[in-house]
Amino acid sequence: MKPTISIVIAIFNRKDELFELLNSLTQQTDRAFEIIVVDDGSLIDLKPTIRNFEEMLLIKYFRKDNSGPGLSRNFGAKRAENEWLVFVDSDVIVEKEYIENIKKDILEIPCDAFGGADKAHKGFNLMQKAISYSMTSVFTTGGIRGNKKAVSKFQPRSFNMGVKKEVFDKVGGFSEMRIGEDPDLSMTLWENGFTTAFFDNIAVYHKRRVDFGKFSKQVFQFGCARPILNQRHPNYVKISFAFPSLFLLGYIFGFIEYFLLGRGIILAFYGLYTFLVFFHALLVTKNISIAGMAVISTYVQMFSYGYGFLKSWILLNIFRMKPEDAFPKHYHKK
Repeated sequence: MKPTISIVIAIFNRKDELFELLNSLTQQTDRAFEIIVVDDGSLIDLKPTIRNFEEMLLIKYFRKDNSGPGLSRNFGAKRAENEWLVFVDSDVIVEKEYIENIKKDILEIPCDAFGGADKAHKGFNLMQKAISYSMTSVFTTGGIRGNKKAVSKFQPRSFNMGVKKEVFDKVGGFSEMRIGEDPDLSMTLWENGFTTAFFDNIAVYHKRRVDFGKFSKQVFQFGCARPILNQRHPNYVKISFAFPSLFLLGYIFGFIEYFLLGRGIILAFYGLYTFLVFFHALLVTKNISIAGMAVISTYVQMFSYGYGFLKSWILLNIFRMKPEDAFPKHYHKK
């Protein structure tokens, strides 16, 4: 018997993105699923967008006070009626075989939770494609976000993630964390003996941030979240998590070396790294403009994440602050 699916979408304000996501869901080859949209206290009215699709899709719409994406997904999960919960971010677009492939993979690949990759749509602008490259490149994240061969244990992310509802309920769903709540859930699943899998045929088109300023702020928050996750799940700490911070510090020391000692040995390594990123991005995207922007977005990502990680690590480990005191905006009490 085919698995039954409830798609849960937590959203704050993104009316246009919601329209595009729902429109892509109307084109599914398998139309047997329900959609639960949780309006997380949006400042604009999303109901007109929902009404456009009520005759084409089985949609349940709920509005609640703002609590962040994790707790909003929990809110939607409680109202889901099907066996599997599928979480997607409001700024993604899915291909027409998305639901069909999920159901097929669930039957073929035993797991309690799964995830898929994200990528750039051909219609995205150049900056979105550059940011997508830097978030999925082997030279930044090691390719772990979209390659099942790149990790020994795949960590589903909430932009494209499925969990058995029974299992989700057993572990209590997403935590009170506003940032990093999805890797937190993945590691909680492992700690409770549940299994995760990577489905390589359910990639979504992820719009991400539309300028470097917003992208910088987002990855800075990701960096801040990682030492918190390391405290919550010490068995899954990796030295590679600190690489962006070492990258940032190395860059600073490179300039110190250059101005004080007149040598550029350290900076030469960054020159080589820049060269490799540019030509790899050019090979992947086949567009010189995107490749140039990809160099910028890569440095924005590495520096912002690295600074966030370093700041968080110092506050938690040197000053011994509690995570909720160090980063109160990252938490919402249940």
